[in-house]
Amino acid sequence: MRRVPTKAVLRVARAVLGLLALGGGLAAPAVPAFAVAPVIATGGYARIKDVASLKGVRDNQIVGYGLVTGLQGTGDTLRNAQFTEQSLQSMLDRMGINVRDARLRTRNVAAVMVTADLPPYVGAGSRIDVTVTSLGDATSLRGGTLLMTPLSGGDGNVYAAAQGPLAVSGFSAQGQAEQLTQGVPTAGRIPNGALIEREVPGAFRDLPELVFELKNPDFKTATLVADAINAYAVGRFHRRIASPRDQRSVVLQRPRDMILPRLVAEIGDLTIQPDVPARVVVDQRTGTVVIGRNVQISTVAVTHGNLTVRVTETPEVSQPAPFSNGQTTVVPRTEVAAREEQGRLAIIGGSDLQTLVRGLNQVGLKPTDIIAILQAVKTAGALQAELVVQ
Repeated sequence: MRRVPTKAVLRVARAVLGLLALGGGLAAPAVPAFAVAPVIATGGYARIKDVASLKGVRDNQIVGYGLVTGLQGTGDTLRNAQFTEQSLQSMLDRMGINVRDARLRTRNVAAVMVTADLPPYVGAGSRIDVTVTSLGDATSLRGGTLLMTPLSGGDGNVYAAAQGPLAVSGFSAQGQAEQLTQGVPTAGRIPNGALIEREVPGAFRDLPELVFELKNPDFKTATLVADAINAYAVGRFHRRIASPRDQRSVVLQRPRDMILPRLVAEIGDLTIQPDVPARVVVDQRTGTVVIGRNVQISTVAVTHGNLTVRVTETPEVSQPAPFSNGQTTVVPRTEVAAREEQGRLAIIGGSDLQTLVRGLNQVGLKPTDIIAILQAVKTAGALQAELVVQ
């Protein structure tokens, strides 16, 4: 049997496609100037530990006030930031240096706030990252070192102490006539800059009950989580151990014959397909429109025309004749012009995201126009979804 060369097959295929296109067999879709392209995640499955968290296992915020030294003349001006001067005097007093009657003029010190997240069940001696932000009028924290700063929790107890050189990504440079700032030079981080001095009370094994809390509360998703856990438990313990309490919580019965951390780890790796609410999120500042896959619009006819108003100011100067004792006068001249573009009438609506996006693309609108149309459709009662405007 004779084998047809690959190049010949490709030439024949191109010819057939060309004939079909000329005969109307293949019609290229019209692409508007602006098109809304749907982005749909395939599969839609997620692990339980990604959609829910264990109640009682969370971070705690700690905060402290301190001083950053070693700045290259970019620190606080002590005359404007009096709290920086008072803090510096108090620190030197504790070190046996009396500067109460002296007038400090340094620009190498800045008052800062130090914040950190204390992970759950972390032991004394561990280290965590801290964030340092300027409190006064310092222009940059680059090159500075944070002096030992106690970090306290909401209960007033000190849980960590932070100290070390700052890592600042932003910079600021200036001359006599120009200043350049890139990023945020008044904020920085210290990796592993805080040493844990006190553990948070409580232990993992002392939890009164095991409760998984959904990050996005939903009755159906809570039921799916409970069903997935029960399917796992029936095969492992020959009984059901989970039940949904409400739209946020799923309660578990603790098996006696299994280590608790291992149980939580295995449950966290179970996968479900969470239910996605019908929701449209619009950001008027950036023109971003996010449409959920379950959003439906009842069939409506939409027309949208842009109204452009232009105001032009062309003032004229009236100059008096010489030796006439007149004064030069500026006469305002204002021209106002309005233009309304003809809107296109289109019928949009659909039971799925593809049909809805296709209908919006037919109108050929800008993102800001789509936001206005979605708000009007919601007011008309045709948008079968929650509209969130940011």
